[in-house]
Amino acid sequence: MKKINMVDLKSQYLNIKEEIDTAIHETIDSMAFINGKQVKEFQAELEKYLNVKHVIPCANGTDALQVALMALDLEPGDEIISPNFTFIATVEVIALLGLKPVLVDVDPNTFTIDINCLEKAITKKTKAIVPVHLYGQCADMESIMNIAKKHNLFVIEDTAQASGTKYTFDNGVTKHAGTIGHIGCTSFFPSKNLACFGDGGAIFTNDDNLAEKQRAIVNHGTKIKYIHESIGINSRLDSIQAAILRVKLRYLNLYNKSRQKAADFYNNAFKAYEKITVPATNPKSTHIYHQYTLKLNNIDRTKFQEYLKFKGIPSMVYYPIPMHLQKAFYDDKYKQGSFPVSENLCSIVLSLPMHTELDNEQLEYITNTIINYIKK
Repeated sequence: MKKINMVDLKSQYLNIKEEIDTAIHETIDSMAFINGKQVKEFQAELEKYLNVKHVIPCANGTDALQVALMALDLEPGDEIISPNFTFIATVEVIALLGLKPVLVDVDPNTFTIDINCLEKAITKKTKAIVPVHLYGQCADMESIMNIAKKHNLFVIEDTAQASGTKYTFDNGVTKHAGTIGHIGCTSFFPSKNLACFGDGGAIFTNDDNLAEKQRAIVNHGTKIKYIHESIGINSRLDSIQAAILRVKLRYLNLYNKSRQKAADFYNNAFKAYEKITVPATNPKSTHIYHQYTLKLNNIDRTKFQEYLKFKGIPSMVYYPIPMHLQKAFYDDKYKQGSFPVSENLCSIVLSLPMHTELDNEQLEYITNTIINYIKK
């Protein structure tokens, strides 16, 4: 049996090595490393894949979130609502820009933003909502967009973990994650479903005005070279990473199906055991399993992880501390117990190996090893 990895980037690369190597060498031969042909072609291909009007490539997913907020002409102290159970980047950029993060709890089953908590958190200072499509499925976007319309709020989707996920509205209309709100943001970090070999990110929008602003922001606030109408940043996707992403975009649907197949294997193996709860799915959203995350019931997670490690099975906790208990976001109005669902999830979730190259032998070994432990 092959060594089990949380993410097997090497095996994925070897399966498309010739295409990747050719794309990289062609870019090197062109010497157009910044905003070269590969970037422009990747942008156009991703726009077509997502059926979105504008894709603005940038340097990473955190920059994508920051640029999205910068384009909204917000004022210091404006409130931005974010889920409390997420990676720090979602909330970090809000605070970095002098805006006020307003944290809300999440649904205990899907782990995405709780709609009831969301509406209760809206005040006169609220300007935007940043739903996170956590672990590979969409938040309840139909409800979120209705709430946003009711209160005249922007919606910025954090879709770093959901490249290729689709959401279906009550009227049957289906859209890709990241193309539903006013702006979508993603990361192409190496472990993502659509990933490059370094840092990379992109912003999506159907709004011409927002797209124009964001293209200027990622390039030092300039639309015409050396003429700066606004303050921007330097955040560009380099051509070599774009070349890699062009190749991988052609395989994205296949990669996501491979993850779903692995998740089905896990689900079928674990569904009869009360000590572990398999991931719940939003019926309106596909799930592309960026992470396969269990809830442990009356299991000592630390001892369980040590057992898995001894057996050669890696595991990870995404995430061990909710945002309101992070020192960086200390607010005296938030206490232990303020967000019971997030706090509970941080103590019981555990993610198993999930990637495109998992084979049945590995999956059988992982599931049998876990079942033997929980049956004790």
